[in-house]
Amino acid sequence: MFFNKFATLFQCCFGLSYKPRNAAPVTTTDSSSQDSALLKLLDNSSDNPSRILLSDGRYLAYQERGVPKNEAQFKLIIVHGFGSSKDMIFLLSQELINELKLYMLLYDRAGYGESSPNPNRSPKSEAADIEELAEKMQLGPKFYLIGISIGSYPLWSCLRRIPRSLAGAALVVPMINYKWQSLPDDLVKDDMRKSMAKWAFWAARYAPCLVHLWLTQKLFPSKNILERNPKFFCDKDLEVLKDTPAFQLLGRASLQRKEVFDCLRRDFMAAFGKWDFDPLELSNPFSSSSSSSSSAVHIWHGGEDKVVPAQLQRFVAAKLPWIRYHEVAERGHLLIYDASVCEAIVRSLLLGEDYQP
Repeated sequence: MFFNKFATLFQCCFGLSYKPRNAAPVTTTDSSSQDSALLKLLDNSSDNPSRILLSDGRYLAYQERGVPKNEAQFKLIIVHGFGSSKDMIFLLSQELINELKLYMLLYDRAGYGESSPNPNRSPKSEAADIEELAEKMQLGPKFYLIGISIGSYPLWSCLRRIPRSLAGAALVVPMINYKWQSLPDDLVKDDMRKSMAKWAFWAARYAPCLVHLWLTQKLFPSKNILERNPKFFCDKDLEVLKDTPAFQLLGRASLQRKEVFDCLRRDFMAAFGKWDFDPLELSNPFSSSSSSSSSAVHIWHGGEDKVVPAQLQRFVAAKLPWIRYHEVAERGHLLIYDASVCEAIVRSLLLGEDYQP
């Protein structure tokens, strides 16, 4: 059924992000002291979020982690994925944060969490939000970016529009927009995700009320595909999902709130609609950088990712040879729920290390 297919793609949406109800994170580390430090990073939510006022009158809510900004050697903005927020999990030990003197800034993208919605959301507006956030938070002339899954399209836009403000960027399991003109037909013609994305985008644009009704109806209950669907999750992903009882914004109760559904729909349409540029035609934004080891763009992907097939990321990396491509074997789309992978992402981005998880 068509709406079943839409619900599957909309809920999966190339950008799964969640917060486990229990405290124990899934991690590959055996160190109890490191586990304790990781737990402290998970409990950073606030009933009174800090916010900045944007030039267009909207607010962006943010959260600061790591060392104090005035003591930081590296300043990093983390861009969350679909259905997530500034309270997302990013598994870094306090020991590593102190070693790197790392300051991290996480924020609710437009319409998420405590941030104001943006009815005109687009890749361009996402980059503008990041630029203004960095300016008002006084991050200095350059900062680093990490974008998770669907949170990667704001990074592509930043690479296009504000490269001089970036010290480096990492796209983690980034989404692929099948409307990019540089994607060859023979690469995606048999990819079921292409047709699903096409019909899902059409429904989100022209029949949002019907989509909302279907996602929240109770007459035909079905198992949540996010729980344990092997079509979209490899074995490692399924291990992570065992400790995940619910996805905060993707459940029926949350989607019944019109503002939540509208936020997710606009995010989906901005990510998978027609862009005003083709990322696969970008030139190296750091070609003139004097610090080529750290000023670089990275893609991190799971070799067994079933949400965004690894062969598509390999094509992107081959098309843009200035990108440093890292493929983690036996890992899927929920790559960041592994502490060793998060450490590798940060070390390679900030230090230029060829660090293997």
